[in-house]
Amino acid sequence: MSVLYVTEYASQGLDSRNSPMVIALEPTLAEQIFTISGSSTAVTNPFQSGTTYVRIHTDTICSIAFGTAPVATTSMKRMAANTTEYFAVPPNKGYKVAAITNT
Repeated sequence: MSVLYVTEYASQGLDSRNSPMVIALEPTLAEQIFTISGSSTAVTNPFQSGTTYVRIHTDTICSIAFGTAPVATTSMKRMAANTTEYFAVPPNKGYKVAAITNT
């Protein structure tokens, strides 16, 4: 079973001088986990209204797409197995992520 893990964040952490740090500010807004296969599958719920970026972790090689009704194809953004990436997303747009297994 191939799985994609999606974690939503509202903002970055701040240091002691209130300068932005390149780390996610906990707690998360939401987390979703879904099974991916050779057909495009999207997360069930749109991102929370305050989500400005997401952490995507995959345990398999896959391609992903973002949008209000995303459909992933194998020619789109490819992620290697067991990798994590962060992506900025527009807030209040009802975005989702879709994924499809790839080689």
